[in-house]
Amino acid sequence: MTADRLTARELTLAYENRTVVEDLDLRIPDGRVTVIVGPNACGKSTLLRALGRLLKPRRGAVLLDGTELARVPTRRIAQVIGLLPQTPVAPEGITVADLVSRGRQPHQQWWRQWSEADEEAVAAAMERTGTADLAERPVDELSGGQRQRVWIAMALAQDTDLLLLDEPTTYLDIAHQVEVLDLVRQLNRERGRTVVAVLHDLNQAARYADHLIAMRAGRIVAQGPPADVVTAGLVREVFGLASVVVPDPVTGGPLVVPGPPWAAGADGAGIAAVPAQESDADTAERA
Repeated sequence: MTADRLTARELTLAYENRTVVEDLDLRIPDGRVTVIVGPNACGKSTLLRALGRLLKPRRGAVLLDGTELARVPTRRIAQVIGLLPQTPVAPEGITVADLVSRGRQPHQQWWRQWSEADEEAVAAAMERTGTADLAERPVDELSGGQRQRVWIAMALAQDTDLLLLDEPTTYLDIAHQVEVLDLVRQLNRERGRTVVAVLHDLNQAARYADHLIAMRAGRIVAQGPPADVVTAGLVREVFGLASVVVPDPVTGGPLVVPGPPWAAGADGAGIAAVPAQESDADTAERA
C-alpha cells in the first residue's frame, strides 16, 4: 500500500499573533473525496490554504510525496495540486475562455506553448461546468453563480492529481450545487482525482465525502467515513446544534435533521444548548 501523497505534520498556522490551527497531524487519503466541515472560523479554509502552499506554517510542515511543500518547486506544485480559493479575483476585462485557459500555464514550457492537448483540456473543462456558451463574455459581467462555475472550470483545466476546493458551491443555487458536487464525484471515480473540499452544508458533506474531517477551534474533532463520524453527539460538539441523525432515504448515509424551529410558547426543546463558536479569526480565515 502506497503512502498518502499529501500530509501534514505537527502543523501550526497563524495570522500575525493569532493562532488558527495548532499542532495538527493529517493524512489526505489518496484517490478519495475528503470533505472538511466545521463552524465558521474553526480553521477549515486556513488549513486548505496551507495544503495548497498559500500559507506558510508557523510550525510543522505540509508534505507532498514526503517532501516539505516549501522545498518543492512552484511549477511542480501547480502541476500536481490545483486550488480554488474561497474568493478568487479575475483580472479586469478578462474573458471566460482566457481565464479558463490560464489553468494550463503550469503545463507549458518555453519550447512548447499552446498545444492541441491544452485546447482539449480547456474545452472539456468548460463543457463539464456548463460554461462553454459563456466563452467570449467578460468574467466581471457574469452572475455570482456563473463566475463560480468558470473558476471551477479553470481548476479542472489545470488537470492536477490533487484538487483543493474551498466552498466550491458558494453563490450556486441548489441545482448547480448538486451538479458541481456530482462533477467532483465523477472526477474522483472516473479519473482517480484526489479531492479535498471545504463545505458548509453538513448533509452535502456526508452525502459526497468518502472521508469526512470535522474541525472545531483549530483542531480535528473526528475523522473517517461519514457513517462513523456524523452523529447527534458530534453535531452538538462541533456545531452546538441539537439534532437527530437519520438514514438518508436516497443514499442510506447519515442525514442531520435539526431540532424543531422556534414557536411561540415552546419550552425551548430542540434548541441548541451549546453556544456556537465565536472567534475574531473569522476575517483572518477568509483573508
